[in-house]
Amino acid sequence: MSLEITEDLIARQSPETQVIIRLLLARIAEQDRRIVELEARLNKTPQNSSLPPGSQHPHAKPHVPRVKSKRKRGGQPGHQKFERKFIPAEDCNEVVTVKPQACRRCGSKLTGTDDQPLRHQVWELPQIQPIITEYQQHRLTCSCGTTTCGVLPAGVPSGQSGPRLIAFTATLMAHFRQSKHRAALFISSVLNIPCCPSLTVKHQRIATQALRKTYDELVQALPSQPHLHGDESPTKQGTQKSWLWTFVAKKFTVFALRGSRAATTITELLGEKFSGVMGCDRAKMYWCCGQLQWCWAHLKRDIQALIDQTNHQVKRLGRDLMKPVQELFRQWGRCRDGTLSRTQLKQVLSPVRTKVNSLLLRGYGTKVDGMCRELYCHRDWLWTFLETEGVEPTNNAAERSLRHAVIWRKLSFGTQSEQGSRFVETLLSVIETCRQQSRNVLSYVANAVQAHFNRKPTPSLLPGL
Repeated sequence: MSLEITEDLIARQSPETQVIIRLLLARIAEQDRRIVELEARLNKTPQNSSLPPGSQHPHAKPHVPRVKSKRKRGGQPGHQKFERKFIPAEDCNEVVTVKPQACRRCGSKLTGTDDQPLRHQVWELPQIQPIITEYQQHRLTCSCGTTTCGVLPAGVPSGQSGPRLIAFTATLMAHFRQSKHRAALFISSVLNIPCCPSLTVKHQRIATQALRKTYDELVQALPSQPHLHGDESPTKQGTQKSWLWTFVAKKFTVFALRGSRAATTITELLGEKFSGVMGCDRAKMYWCCGQLQWCWAHLKRDIQALIDQTNHQVKRLGRDLMKPVQELFRQWGRCRDGTLSRTQLKQVLSPVRTKVNSLLLRGYGTKVDGMCRELYCHRDWLWTFLETEGVEPTNNAAERSLRHAVIWRKLSFGTQSEQGSRFVETLLSVIETCRQQSRNVLSYVANAVQAHFNRKPTPSLLPGL
């Protein structure tokens, strides 16, 4: 038996009973809402949310039946062989001639040389020994009684660490994500240079000072870029929650570590009149940029979340939306490969655009009314890539730039001071920019530290300078 509690039934009860019934009904409704919320959170996966792929155990993924391949494991016939090529004999550090002394059959003595001997080259690491230069500053006394001390040559650091050592320590921590203790252990045990964690902190400070002008130069160039990709990730500075922002241009990247996720950070770095296109997810703080390109990869995961819901109306809407989205990515792949021009892409995606807009209208009045209403009201931000050359439909550039930083954060648990935060944002910007420009990170940082010691301008990372 089931009893439906109606307003008429409640009205026939005493006032005290009515209060109790309404209180119990309110608690039941709150519990039902909480259960729905927890079930939705439990059903989140990297395929239908912004959870990272590593958050899901490989065995928890749905098993997709596949036809077993008949090929054996390993390299397949005809694949390109990788082998270390011989270098010229004159470029070797040492050439050892190996001749047989006697015949392996009769034992007779052998003489002569082989015009084409078998070549066998062995690569080995040299014994690492630091280069130590001592500067003896003589203090001489004049006939007037004044003593004068010799001045160190230009470019010689006041400390005991040279520019290459400082650059290596900074890249070891920032580029290869080693802790200060691990970096000090590597430098002392492998490079045979006495080092402790406090010395790595000093190297960190010098590297930040040497690269800060380059960083400021990249920040100043952000507002003039025609299109950017933006994203952010939570981190910590000491015990305080912070946010690591990234802004990716075509040839350089800027990271910024701030204590807020508000739009003030965007205004601070891009100015109030940024006229370019910002590729981003649908977070509202990016709306201050004016012209946006919402990420279709994020939207695809949200649509998959609709498909995974239990409500049949929402599930049907998600399935109907997924079909044009898959067609969009298929056609974008052709455009990216060069088999389809932007003009042709706009033509073939015209019916897809119309279909998506109509489906968003169909979502009005459903359980996902808010999502569909927001997407439809700002539907132009979904299709900016069709109107503007160089803009991509996804925000993958910002996602890729954050990947290294997120792994570093998980290993280091954030920063502990303002100085550490400036080191993180500066080195991350230099590392990602060097990757975009195919530069050697260690060489660039070493040149920047040497220029800092020489009191000369730091080499620019801006394209064309």
